[in-house]
Amino acid sequence: MEQTELVFIPFPIIGHLASALEIAKLITKRDPRFSITIFIMKFPFGSTDGMDTDSDSIRFVTLPPVEVSSETTPSGHFYSEFLKVHIPLVRDAVHELTRSNSVRLSGFVIDMFCTHMIDVADEFGVPSYLFFSSGAAVLGFLLHVQFLHDYEGLDINEFKDSDAELDVPTLVNSVPGKVFPAWMFDKVSGGAEMLLYHTRRFREVKGILVNTFIELESHAIQSLSGSTVPEVYPVGPILNTRMGSGGGQQDASTIMSWLDDQPPSSVIFLCFGSMGSFGADQIKEIAYGLEHSGHRFLWSLRQSPQKGKMEFSSGYENIEEVLPEGFLHRTARIGKVIGWAPQIAVLAHSAVGGFVSHCGWNSLLESIWYGVPVATWSMYAEQQINAFQMVKDLGLAIEIKIDYNKDSDYVVSAHEIENGLRNLMNINSEVRKKRKEMKKISRKVKIDGGSSHFSLGRFIEDMMDSKVI
Repeated sequence: MEQTELVFIPFPIIGHLASALEIAKLITKRDPRFSITIFIMKFPFGSTDGMDTDSDSIRFVTLPPVEVSSETTPSGHFYSEFLKVHIPLVRDAVHELTRSNSVRLSGFVIDMFCTHMIDVADEFGVPSYLFFSSGAAVLGFLLHVQFLHDYEGLDINEFKDSDAELDVPTLVNSVPGKVFPAWMFDKVSGGAEMLLYHTRRFREVKGILVNTFIELESHAIQSLSGSTVPEVYPVGPILNTRMGSGGGQQDASTIMSWLDDQPPSSVIFLCFGSMGSFGADQIKEIAYGLEHSGHRFLWSLRQSPQKGKMEFSSGYENIEEVLPEGFLHRTARIGKVIGWAPQIAVLAHSAVGGFVSHCGWNSLLESIWYGVPVATWSMYAEQQINAFQMVKDLGLAIEIKIDYNKDSDYVVSAHEIENGLRNLMNINSEVRKKRKEMKKISRKVKIDGGSSHFSLGRFIEDMMDSKVI
């Protein structure tokens, strides 16, 4: 049987890679006519190792390494240059892929940060689809700001560190400037330029797969439908079923064994993502907030990379050095401080009753899937808007901070943290009730008759109807 081939080009960080693999699995499981090749690019920092699948319909092609300075090139410019130098490598890899007569290239599915590759798809005469790994509200926010910037002369810098608000169609409440992604104000390192470039190119694709579901973001999805935006397919929640990277089975076993000994819904899990780390003053405030709250806790504490290095956070050699004196001893019966955490497994554990999160979209979807209430502590990227949406628009989270930025000098006080933790663990809170209901809904949308199941089917039909080579 002639295979209909899709090429996936994910951004090479684990959250994006894992989501791309999971959507690839959904497509090939749903329709056996599809085979998918996922191209793996490699940054000179971090790791993309461990990406594998038992599906015969999915394969990985690791592209040759490229030379782009990771120490002296600013982030926005670095990422753009990194993508550009991969264009000829992707072109050659697709040529190799299509040499077989049994392969019919149907299209490219491109990450939200890999829109340079639309040009390669055009060369092969096939449509591009975007995989947007954040939510529909953020997609609409980016498109709206880009439109206002390009056609109505919006000066984004007017919103920097400001309470000034912007009406955005995909969000119910007006959005204050202080929760705009920091990269929008980054003219020196090229972050603002990069965001605007990619967002303009979102409009060129044939359709946009979004990792969300209608029942979660009904307002945002309705706002996008019927607009000038390409067709939107809400196909989530797409969860990372891999245990994770950066740790090992032995670490996971120790952590899960500790959780097994804790009462149901009693533990607060604190985890801030692959780039989530804090300065010494903030670490101490978190420690005091935890200790004074009296709640059990599991804290994934990570170390910042060296200044000027483009790396992810890592574990501490000696964790006692950064914690208040005697903290580990005083909290030994109720708490555990770790480095890397098997996040999915932890959230799935019955002992976990609350999650202090950086509000990365994957983490928020995972918390919804397992029905764990979230306290927001946004750090970087689009996380401030995610937190704002969860707290203000949807009532699905407790606020610790929605406008925190990891690059600022602001320190959240132990008192603020303690109050947030107490609210998080309130068993009668509206947030906890809403979470319980949304957990049930999130399970239904992906099965036959569910909204995301239908949306994925619509995407496959549209893909098969496309003129292909």
